[in-house]
Amino acid sequence: MLVQKKRCIAMLLAGGQGSRLKVLTEKTAKPAVPFGGKYRIIDFPLSNCVNSGIDTVGILTQYQPLELNEYIGNGQPWGLNKTRSCAQVLPPYERHDKKSGWYKGTANAIYQNIDFIERFDPDYVVILSGDHIYKMDYNAMVEYHEKNNASCTIAVRDVPLSEASRFGILNTNPDNSIYEFEEKPAKPKSTNASMGIYVFNWDVLHKALVEDEADPNSSNDFGKNIIPGLLNAGHKMMAYPFDGYWKDVGTIDSLWEANMDLLGKEPAFNIRGDERSKIYARNNALPSSYIDEKAKTVNCFIAEGSEVYGSVQNSIISTGCTVGAGALVENSVVMPGVTIESGAIVRHSIVGENAKISRNAVVGGVFTPEEEKAISVVAKNTVVETGTVVLPGEMR
Repeated sequence: MLVQKKRCIAMLLAGGQGSRLKVLTEKTAKPAVPFGGKYRIIDFPLSNCVNSGIDTVGILTQYQPLELNEYIGNGQPWGLNKTRSCAQVLPPYERHDKKSGWYKGTANAIYQNIDFIERFDPDYVVILSGDHIYKMDYNAMVEYHEKNNASCTIAVRDVPLSEASRFGILNTNPDNSIYEFEEKPAKPKSTNASMGIYVFNWDVLHKALVEDEADPNSSNDFGKNIIPGLLNAGHKMMAYPFDGYWKDVGTIDSLWEANMDLLGKEPAFNIRGDERSKIYARNNALPSSYIDEKAKTVNCFIAEGSEVYGSVQNSIISTGCTVGAGALVENSVVMPGVTIESGAIVRHSIVGENAKISRNAVVGGVFTPEEEKAISVVAKNTVVETGTVVLPGEMR
């Protein structure tokens, strides 16, 4: 049943386990992990869609979906709950032919939701990941794709040659047309790293998904199967260069670094953009933050609903937190609802939602310039008891 013809819709892959974030994703899907004091990771691709004029988004969930599903709701915070727009959560399900079920790979996840896509009969489908931090105009990418008469366009960013073997690498001609794709090559020929953001002609993608699903030897993955298959079939494929801020926050270190990139007068990632690049989020109505006259705050972000009586330096304090008198928070990410009691010390750490750092407890450590700054992590809802020491790199 055709609901409404759309020029372009987005499919957002948000079902990954995020195992490299360890205790932070034991009970939370990675896209639902808090970020930047008042956001969740998924807010960034969703807001990018809205800011790009894409008003129909299918969100494919799988791992620990409850919190993420509740957070997305009907899409109202992003304006995706109107008559001609939607944010549709698409969990795996079993059909009458028993061929569906748990998503086997990124391509299979889209394949299982062909019926959803066909309701809108789109010309183009944008495929996105739910675990990257960035601002991007997808509409500009779609126009680039259309102008070049491509079957598929892949967003790329230039990375240092020393890091290129960590990515899918696209080797291109001078006009940015792609002639070769290498998945994490040991000896990369270029530094054009795939960002995992794709624009497809829907008719081309539909055919490729059906053929891929019929191949018993396929991994049902875009990078491993769909992209190389289209190249081998002779389809015109283009690289779309992107030089803005982009971070895959799939590890403890990268999540901490991306949060730190928000700080400073001229931050590496400026979240305070104009209305055309605003990041929307589902937030509770909370009172303004309170900073006591005896508190000390330097280069920090303190979100609404928080109370600070101690010292906060180079840190993110999220919504609804308390930092007690005599407490010190330094170079850390404190997620929503955390209580840090008087005399506690938190350094070079990530503290999960609703955790409690009790009086005189110590989380993290002090480093010399030569030492590797291992990030300590306290899991969601965890209590670090009075006087406890959580060592650098330790997880609780």
